[in-house]
Amino acid sequence: MKALVCRELLPDYAGVAIEDRLLPEPGAGEVRVRIKAASLNFPDLLMTEGKYQLKPDLPFVLGMEFAGIVDEVGAGVEALAPGDEVAGGNRTGAFAEYAVVPAAALRKKPKALSFAAAASYGAAYLTAYVALVRRGNLQAGETLLVHGASGGVGLAAVDVGRLLGATVIATSGSETKRARLKEFGVEHVLPDAGFRGAVKDLTGGRGADVIYDPVGGDVFDESVRCIAFDGRLLVIGFTSGRIPSVNVNMPLIKGFSVVGVRAGEYGRQFPERGRENQAAIWQWAEEGRVRPLVHAEVPLADWRRAFEMMRDRQVVGKVAITL
Repeated sequence: MKALVCRELLPDYAGVAIEDRLLPEPGAGEVRVRIKAASLNFPDLLMTEGKYQLKPDLPFVLGMEFAGIVDEVGAGVEALAPGDEVAGGNRTGAFAEYAVVPAAALRKKPKALSFAAAASYGAAYLTAYVALVRRGNLQAGETLLVHGASGGVGLAAVDVGRLLGATVIATSGSETKRARLKEFGVEHVLPDAGFRGAVKDLTGGRGADVIYDPVGGDVFDESVRCIAFDGRLLVIGFTSGRIPSVNVNMPLIKGFSVVGVRAGEYGRQFPERGRENQAAIWQWAEEGRVRPLVHAEVPLADWRRAFEMMRDRQVVGKVAITL
């Protein structure tokens, strides 16, 4: 089978190439999936240079999320059968024609989603759910400020925020991306610099109740200046490249909280809540209540173009690699 393999940790994906590999066999409790589409995530890029917290042993097959068709099941697997359409994820292995994963890592693909959309759904929407529901306690009628709103996790937060009844304000650094966010139905779209005054104006001087920040850096610094009293500033990541800090007198005086969000670790620490989180987001997808946006579908043979699109911040939503 064809697979996208990282053999060396080098800049510009120099250690990455498509290789032929043996077809993997499922063991007890495992399922082999013929992959139809796999989602590209920013950590995939980081892992090619060893810059992500997860550092798989070399060589490894890239890719964390996928959707496809069950090809074979291992001993003890009863809930799935060959021919079932599924979506799921693993820490590695998705950018290949076949993957073997634990049966527990798979869900039936919602009929409302294409293979590409289903592959692009789980991690982004789980992050948004854990951030906004579990950690941010976002309430209907509150104001949600979403930074990096054109990216996969940002756009998921916009979608979930609207579903929860919040007034959503979105920021993005690109005029073209801001136009796409308007097309997606976001009423209030701002540049990702100098947004403080506009957020204050839109909220009658109060500021945003919940701020969802996967960007960090200067965006975080400015967010501290436009958060409401009793607000929740959700730390999702640092795509700007700079990890910011805050003088603790600011949360004291303004009465807000800085809250870290690690959706996967949240589920590992609280397994029952983790199962509830997964059930909630996939139920939304089954009911057609959410709209994951696939910016482009790129064949595996053209994987470098997909990686460069994400690296160069050209993507609105997610990129899916198709097989």
